[in-house]
Amino acid sequence: MNTPVGRQRLYRSRSGMILGVCKGLAQHFDVSLFWTRIIVVLLMIFTGFWPVVGLYLLAGFLLKPEPVLPLHNAEESDFYQAYTRSRNEGLSRIKSKFDRLDKRIRRLEDVVTSKEYDWDRRFKK
Repeated sequence: MNTPVGRQRLYRSRSGMILGVCKGLAQHFDVSLFWTRIIVVLLMIFTGFWPVVGLYLLAGFLLKPEPVLPLHNAEESDFYQAYTRSRNEGLSRIKSKFDRLDKRIRRLEDVVTSKEYDWDRRFKK
């Protein structure tokens, strides 16, 4: 996933085999998924299995899943980070955005439905 938002963040892949950690690492470092998995398996064999499995599971639970849609600018990236930190924070940001839009629409409706607007429109014809 290439994002023009500057530095690419490390995410866990949504389409990986087991928690998506290896695929996320491969995408982040732009290396082959096959070789990433081979390295993880070799590390498991040579370190005694449990340290690598523990780190893998820890990474699987701590890394955020990759966004469903690509992030195109800093505002989208900030919103995604806020939403994955706290759903309530993300929802409150959406609510405040829609409240601002609602106020703008109400002002527009007030202008368009006012008598002055009707008279101005008639005089311009």
